[in-house]
Amino acid sequence: MQPSDLKNLNIAVVGAGYAGAAAAKGLSLLGATVNVYEQASAIREVGAGIGLRPSTMDRFRQWGVFDAIARVSSPSDYFEILSATADPIIKEAWPEIDVFGEKTRLIHRGDFIEALMSVLPEGMVHLGHKLETIEDEGDRARLTFANGESVTADLVVGADGIKSVVRARLFGDNQPVFSGEHAYRVVIPVEDAHGMAVDDNFRMYIGRGTKVYFLPLRHRGQVSFDITALCPDATWAPKVTKDDLLRTVEGFDERIVRITRDLDMDAVNCRAVYDIDPVDTWHSDSVVLVGDAAHSMLHHQGQGANSAILDAGALADALKEAGSVKEALASYQAARKPVTDELQRISRQGWTEDEISEVFPGQKPESQRFASKEG
Repeated sequence: MQPSDLKNLNIAVVGAGYAGAAAAKGLSLLGATVNVYEQASAIREVGAGIGLRPSTMDRFRQWGVFDAIARVSSPSDYFEILSATADPIIKEAWPEIDVFGEKTRLIHRGDFIEALMSVLPEGMVHLGHKLETIEDEGDRARLTFANGESVTADLVVGADGIKSVVRARLFGDNQPVFSGEHAYRVVIPVEDAHGMAVDDNFRMYIGRGTKVYFLPLRHRGQVSFDITALCPDATWAPKVTKDDLLRTVEGFDERIVRITRDLDMDAVNCRAVYDIDPVDTWHSDSVVLVGDAAHSMLHHQGQGANSAILDAGALADALKEAGSVKEALASYQAARKPVTDELQRISRQGWTEDEISEVFPGQKPESQRFASKEG
């Protein structure tokens, strides 16, 4: 699109998470008028650590926000997969390092969203705006919020997550699907890691029915500690005891057992793990999905946040290069959907048939999908 056309473009982004904040940054750099509408009254991100891949960091460098991310993250050269008893299985450099000349950066989710929000212009983000309805009017769309306000935009970007209202209203009611597993996440001081925080590299320990993710956050003096385990309880936010956690790490390296035994359960974020089935269509002529709204995926590949940022970059590129918004949205989906469909597929291959059968008798990996009836 011509610079004058982009400058006249009025864009509404629904959701101020990773995908929404990144989309807002990338689209505003085109010269468009961008407003972000977030249902929460304050921006808060719970959870633990993630890894930002070289392609993501390259995009941040293009947008001029690399330094904001680098200040609150640590560079990582490689990742390692080990057995439950810490015997090496795989040790590899992060993909794309040679391609982009960047390292993977390990960062806390809260620091990440704060860094993204810090590079958005003041007044761009509007809190307390819970989306109730969206009306697609062809060349524009109208949003109505629970607080009574309504806005019309030339382009609406649905970045409202796994329970996306934009997706449900316009592109199919793809409900969250239970993966048959729980994730227990916490951030602990390095001194409580029993000597396991030896460098700035990610490690995953694999046992029967359990994976332990160990992600150093050196810039914080902390470690992100994540236990993901098969469990039949589909409750969105399950109640879990210390004994429950200890049972998931039976047979693991004694240091992992000690870390688990020492955890403050009030600090542990416990949740059932969900994704969605692939969405057939991500866009109309004036509305488009990005991030989890389009392709929420399980965390086994560590690609949820990275995919959201790459979506935002691809959308901005498409608008700049195409002749119209309609053409741009089609180009964006053509570029990103095959990639994220494959990541969703691979991420669902997290467990062996024997492991699943122990927890879900009679189930096979391909049938290990449970429709969510939770919040």
